[in-house]
Amino acid sequence: FMPDFFNDFFGSMSLDGNKAPAINVMEDEQMYRLELAAPGMSKEDVKVHINKDGNLVIEMEKKCECQEEKKGKYLRKEFACSKFHQTLILPDNVDKDGIKANVENGVLNISLPKLQKAKVEEDRRMIEIE
Repeated sequence: FMPDFFNDFFGSMSLDGNKAPAINVMEDEQMYRLELAAPGMSKEDVKVHINKDGNLVIEMEKKCECQEEKKGKYLRKEFACSKFHQTLILPDNVDKDGIKANVENGVLNISLPKLQKAKVEEDRRMIEIE
C-alpha cells in the first residue's frame, strides 16, 4: 500500500539527463515534510512553486562558472552543470498557501501543511414519529 500511495502522491518526474536526487517523505498530523538531496546548492539555485494545475514544481540548477585560467591542458575534465525538474501531485488536504521551503546543509526542506478539518459537532436529537 505505502509504495503505491507515495508513487501516486508524488506524480511524475522529469529529469534533464541527470540522476534524480533522493527524496525523503515524512508525515505527521499537521503536515507532510519533504527532504531532497541538494549538495552544493544554494537557495539561488532552487525554485519551488505551484503550477497552474495545483502541482508542486521543484527545479534545481547549478551552473558551472569556471572562469579561471589554468596553465597546461586538461587530460580529463569532469566539472559539470546539473539540472533537475520534478512535478509532484499534491493531495487535496495540503494548504498550498502555507508551503515553505529552505536549503540547509545540502538538503532542500519543504513543509506542506495540511488543511485543518473543521470540527463537526454531531447533531443528536430525537426525531418525532408522526
